[in-house]
Amino acid sequence: MQYFLDNTFTIISGPCSFEGSEQIKEHLNFLEVSQYLRAGIFKLRTNKKSFQGLREEGIEKLSKIKEEYNFHLISEVVSLGSLEALKDTVDIIQVGTRNMYNYELLKELSKQDKPVILKRGMSATLDEWIQAAQYINSDEKQVILCERGIRSFENKYRNTLDLNAVSYLKRKTNYKVLVDPSHGTGQKFMVNDLSKASLAIGADGLLIEAHYKPDLALSDGHQALNLQELKELIMEINKLAPLFNKQGVY
Repeated sequence: MQYFLDNTFTIISGPCSFEGSEQIKEHLNFLEVSQYLRAGIFKLRTNKKSFQGLREEGIEKLSKIKEEYNFHLISEVVSLGSLEALKDTVDIIQVGTRNMYNYELLKELSKQDKPVILKRGMSATLDEWIQAAQYINSDEKQVILCERGIRSFENKYRNTLDLNAVSYLKRKTNYKVLVDPSHGTGQKFMVNDLSKASLAIGADGLLIEAHYKPDLALSDGHQALNLQELKELIMEINKLAPLFNKQGVY
């Protein structure tokens, strides 16, 4: 696999939803170097009145941005139809928490050769998560697991980020493991601390929500870092990564 090499700590950043070309260009220009960008083009939302993504319009606009900038695009597939629509645009496919149990979609993903980031289901056990990954590919190096927090009784934050899972998976499997502290907490002030903890616990990277104008974001703005906060976090991780025998990749 050409992505997520050994001894690297990869930071994927970007907005929950792709809202327009200015949003992405601001992100890429501010960071100056951004190898991995996430942006939701198709969105599954609990509230049907919430923004559902730019969909086909978003694919067209992001394809044009990719002609101007050099980066790997990560975006979520939500159905077989969206997989077909995105296949020529995305470099790494994301499967969201709601679709971890969508075995027909996972079977279809096994037929393509792009890396897949598989987010943990909201209440999934590790065994269920690993078995879902095996639907995509029995080769552990073709699937990247992403811990994004699980539901618990605690109501002070959006989810309970399960770093126990990261430690277990890195010692008991050969999967690359990312951590999403944005969804894992739903609290932007916690993202910095949990990002550093993820590096220390042995994760292979982070999935960070960031927006050039969080207060105006169409989805999840409350947990998104602004671009200056993201840049400062990247600088901190870059200093810490060598202490854990990692090289930063952004």
